[in-house]
Amino acid sequence: MQEIYNVRLFREEGFVRKKCSGCGRFFWTLDPARETCGDTPCVEYSFIGDPPTKRRYTLHEMEEAFLKFFEKRGHSVVKRYPVVARWRDDIFLTIASIAGFQPWVTSGLVPPPANPLVISQPSIRLKDIDNVGRSGRHFTLFFMGGHHAFNYPKKEIYWNHETVEFCHEFLTRSLRIKPEEITYIESFWEGGGNAGEDFEVNVRGLEVATLVFMRYAGEAGNYRKLPIKVVDTGYGMERLVWISQGTPTGYDAIFGELVERIRQMAGVKMPPEHILRENSKMAGIIDIESGRDLRTLRAKVAERIGIDEGELQRILEPIESIYAVADHLRCLCFMFADGITPSNVREGYLARLVLRRTIRMVRGLGITAPLSELVDIMISELAPWFPEIWEKRNYILQVVEVEEKKYMESLEKGVKLLERMLVEMKERVLTEEQLIMLYDSHGLPPENVKEIAEKAGVKVEVPEDFYIKVAKAHSKARHVPTSVSPVDKSELKGLKPTKLIFYDHPKISEFRARVRKVIGEYVVLDRTAFYPEGGGQPSDMGELIGKKTEARVKEVVKVGEIVLHRVEPPNFRAGEAVIGRINWQRRKSLMIHHTATHILLGALKRVLGEHVWQQGAQKGTDRSRLDISHFRRITPEEIEKIEKLCNDVIFENRRVIASWMNRNDAESKYGFELYQGGVVPGKKLRVVEIEGWNVQACAGTHCESTGEVGLLKILGVERIQDGIERLEFAAGEAALKIIRERENEISKISELLGAHKENVSEAVEKLFGEVKELRKKIQRMEEKIGNMLADWLKSRCVRIGELSVFKARVDDVGVGELIKTCEKIVKENENAVVVLGSAAEGSAKIVMMAGRRAVEKGVDCGKIMSKISAVIGGGGGGRKDFAQGGGTKIEKLDEALEMAVSEISAI
Repeated sequence: MQEIYNVRLFREEGFVRKKCSGCGRFFWTLDPARETCGDTPCVEYSFIGDPPTKRRYTLHEMEEAFLKFFEKRGHSVVKRYPVVARWRDDIFLTIASIAGFQPWVTSGLVPPPANPLVISQPSIRLKDIDNVGRSGRHFTLFFMGGHHAFNYPKKEIYWNHETVEFCHEFLTRSLRIKPEEITYIESFWEGGGNAGEDFEVNVRGLEVATLVFMRYAGEAGNYRKLPIKVVDTGYGMERLVWISQGTPTGYDAIFGELVERIRQMAGVKMPPEHILRENSKMAGIIDIESGRDLRTLRAKVAERIGIDEGELQRILEPIESIYAVADHLRCLCFMFADGITPSNVREGYLARLVLRRTIRMVRGLGITAPLSELVDIMISELAPWFPEIWEKRNYILQVVEVEEKKYMESLEKGVKLLERMLVEMKERVLTEEQLIMLYDSHGLPPENVKEIAEKAGVKVEVPEDFYIKVAKAHSKARHVPTSVSPVDKSELKGLKPTKLIFYDHPKISEFRARVRKVIGEYVVLDRTAFYPEGGGQPSDMGELIGKKTEARVKEVVKVGEIVLHRVEPPNFRAGEAVIGRINWQRRKSLMIHHTATHILLGALKRVLGEHVWQQGAQKGTDRSRLDISHFRRITPEEIEKIEKLCNDVIFENRRVIASWMNRNDAESKYGFELYQGGVVPGKKLRVVEIEGWNVQACAGTHCESTGEVGLLKILGVERIQDGIERLEFAAGEAALKIIRERENEISKISELLGAHKENVSEAVEKLFGEVKELRKKIQRMEEKIGNMLADWLKSRCVRIGELSVFKARVDDVGVGELIKTCEKIVKENENAVVVLGSAAEGSAKIVMMAGRRAVEKGVDCGKIMSKISAVIGGGGGGRKDFAQGGGTKIEKLDEALEMAVSEISAI
């Protein structure tokens, strides 16, 4: 036994260490007769209908009891962190109470906001999403109560002894659970890059807390000791509420009133309590973590209560969907209130997954009310305890309405695609990979796919853990690009950090320095005013002047604390004194565009909403771009408002203040909006504030006031992917230059149209009207020519079996007329196959069309066209009923048309 498990409480209170007869794990108990560890599946839940606590708790009451207990024992209560982990680049969602303090605090780099501290943290884990509603205990979002202590070599707060004592006292004195009903199982935990020994705390079959003694960094057995020891505890608030109420499921304890309301809306009858009770008990014994054992669970419950398995499924499925809907509604409210915008990437994808699963289940229950109506009910329930959710009510409801509409449209398109896919399938089985592709790319739930596919005779097996697999694939740690060094890093060993003088002297354009080392074409200086590339801002360029050499500085990069200058030619030597001259016009333009990016982001948040989050940016000297998350397209009216706000701020000449702050102080003052530009490492942050407008942690170069930007012009907006809008803009002289260029273009157009600049739009409208009329005339002519050709072709019909084949070459006739001719013949004769060729202006065109019955008899225009178009030295293809092709070998056109007839004859 490791000494860390032999805690003071166990010795003083007479606990005994035993080995579980079920799972073989070691545990501590006050009951010497106990043979099992007290966790499922070794024992059943024994608290359902018989709570071990002296009173019932609501979730809010349990949180309050937990926080007050630890506050009285010297812990500072810390506010919850957002459910989207903006301060981290390795996870998307906040998965535990300790996640808010990883990696900066747990690594020892940054002090904690308080020590010790206690928090009730809403956490999201989607790895069990398929089990939500079924198991009685799984939630997508749950509140993790955590009391944490951070122990330094010279300052220990508390460790294993006190941690277990706190837990035991809370359970036995606050909640009044009998001590002999609690077991402490020895285990080992890892997560978020840290690990350590732990106790799993169980009461009557349910794990209610985990007490981790975090002292390692790493994963999968590859551990190293941390500089500090961290007490990382996680108490399941919902689970504690459940055992206090003894309800059949945890969902009844947490969402009781909402469950009843949804049940009435769906017209679903509540299953008998004994069925729910036995199902939850058995769900604990049969591990359905992977979803594979759901059928086993159903069979065991059915056997125990004496009911047919099919009947049990019919009784349970509706209420399980209701439970899951209630859970998902809460999860969505927190996701959207904390600023997630649904999209096809990162946390946006995960939010969309939960949202679409909720819509599917709501519709499956026969509820026709819009999902936003149910979400609004949940917002009202959460509002008294979470005013921030009520403040975001309008945004949350808008997102849900837009997403529901998108989803229904996506389903409609997806169904048509699936039907085409099923017709063309050779294998009559849809694989799991194909199911995931249909869901990921087209939003088609596997249940819908199964229903449609099986009607078409295609077999489909939907994994019970389908959504778990999808969520897992999209929850993987985001790729964190490592710093790529242009030189061998061993060459940098022993070099002192390069002093960055552009922060203290942002407008310095010339400086003196000394060469420390020359590595190939790169020069290392002791100090530099050249800005190295980073944060979406390109590096400075300029000159480096030595005693005998003048070199161009072409690129500047930072590797760790060393700045490398790529110069041409690199004819310098270590110790040489040099002068650096920055291309100031370039730097000035980059400073203007970087400051303009911050101004623009502030305007976007004010016009579109606080949910707007920077997803990427690239600053340039002529124009820049900013990518943001937003749930719908930005309108021209919104662009106008955004641009006006930006220029108002520029004309107000607000101060731009850059300062270094301790991470905790910066986060405490400004919140996680600091990380709009991405995660910034380090103990201290460089905070750039545009007075009363925008604040970000940013290492880039900026103007000293907004007035220096001069002007901002939005050049265009495009949706680069669902949920992500890209704005292209220019600032300063670059913006003025583009405006002048556009003015010149308007002048040229006005000259061509013979109109004054002020009347260009009216002149263009008039021109478009004339073009429209001409197109109508052309269309009427095409139809007339097509009819004449069709009448002429009828006399040239060749019968091949039951098919009527029409083949002709009609030169100098456009493709439009050829298609009209085909359409007229096929419309009148469903057995018709029409093949028409035309040569004009050095190329040959072929059009082929087949009627419905001709296609049924085996005609495939697409396949035939791919063969005959090769004859004329080109290519082509299409559908079974229509195809077209072309080539340059006009002399082979007649041969190609004859080949088409031969191909039809061979059918």
